[in-house]
Amino acid sequence: MRNELPLTVVGNLVDDPELRFTSTGVPVARFTVASTPRVFDRETNAWRDGEPTFLDCSCWRQLAENTAESLTKGSRVVVAGRLRTDRWETPEGEKRSRIVLEADEVGAALTFATVTITRTTRPAPPRETAPDDPWATATPTRPTPPAAPDGGPEAPTQEPPF
Repeated sequence: MRNELPLTVVGNLVDDPELRFTSTGVPVARFTVASTPRVFDRETNAWRDGEPTFLDCSCWRQLAENTAESLTKGSRVVVAGRLRTDRWETPEGEKRSRIVLEADEVGAALTFATVTITRTTRPAPPRETAPDDPWATATPTRPTPPAAPDGGPEAPTQEPPF
């Protein structure tokens, strides 16, 4: 989309991801990433931790379920997504807002860890085909061309023009 602010953050999870479901049953995971920069101190000639930045993140559907199942507090992660602003009003009438990273991708950072990938399986979408649809019964292999009428080698096949 236009005018979205893409962002990639590398940091550690502050807590386990929290998985919830909307009233229509759509999964959503919320988690916070702490990113602490390393700063070189010229006076002591050593590296030290800078001020941490905490960023609230959320992700939806299968990504939410996979995130909640795979990651735990302290996990080093790479989160790529788009910044958005949540706005709401408290019961007392105060207007509030917060910036959230709407995650498109969440992964484990592999600088100091290893992971084993386990692919999730998705159910195949239902096939709705018309009974007279010739493509509905197509085989994944090419048919063998018929033999030449004189019993010689196979007749040449007609290839599509593309």
